[in-house]
Amino acid sequence: METQSGQSSSLRMGAHTKVKDALDHLRGAAQELHGAISDAVAKRGGATKADLEVLGQKAKAVHESAKGSIGAQKEVVAQLAATQKHLAEGLKASGHAFETSIRQALADARASVQKVSEAVAAKRSAASTKTPK
Repeated sequence: METQSGQSSSLRMGAHTKVKDALDHLRGAAQELHGAISDAVAKRGGATKADLEVLGQKAKAVHESAKGSIGAQKEVVAQLAATQKHLAEGLKASGHAFETSIRQALADARASVQKVSEAVAAKRSAASTKTPK
């Protein structure tokens, strides 16, 4: 028979696992978005408007996921929103403004991956310093 403190310990571990899983999923999605933007930029002839449409949809999905994520930090959500904004601006631009929007979206995506990775590391560090009771 499990005691009251044993039950609350199990609940804390379950909540911690959900936060860790959510952050790991968010980090993977942000890394995938960054990779897709980077690939589009590196393509022969550069990114196209069609690329931006697809990337914009991916950015929106990752942003929405981050907003609903259990441990997502405000900075991550803001960085992903900026990525989405710059991709949308790129769709409306041409020439130098188009290239600038894509470069900015790539930088924003890279920064969001970094922020999520920092959040994952902080959660892992906090979990490793806690001692079981």
